[in-house]
Amino acid sequence: MITTWEPTAAGVLRLPSGRLVRGRGLRHPLPQGPRPVFALYLLGRRPPAVAWETRWIRWPDFWLPSDRAAAAEALREAWKRAETERVEIACGGGYGRTGTALACLAVLDGVQGDEAVAYVRRHYAARAVETPWQRRFVARFGGSA
Repeated sequence: MITTWEPTAAGVLRLPSGRLVRGRGLRHPLPQGPRPVFALYLLGRRPPAVAWETRWIRWPDFWLPSDRAAAAEALREAWKRAETERVEIACGGGYGRTGTALACLAVLDGVQGDEAVAYVRRHYAARAVETPWQRRFVARFGGSA
């Protein structure tokens, strides 16, 4: 059964393949409407428990994932699941780490690494991907993931 996001819902990014992924900041209230089936949380410490399946990647604010191989594996899982499930990617504010992860999903979806940040800024949030090292991480993601 396919249970993806409504394309016009807040924070939803449409990837070139048509997959829909919701990005959000965990410091903001949970949006109205359907809940995620699977969420990838990018935080410096373990997030609180929620009613849906989650995966946590240790990823300090303004930095990169502590374990890049585990992050690449989790991002691949999120990308695959987004084909048929409501997948959410979230960090504290919803821009830096979330934007970086969404740009990596865009790379997995066929966007060139050096174009993925612009894609996410255009289709998700202009503030997405906040630091130079996050931009480099995305640009190199396809070759190292």
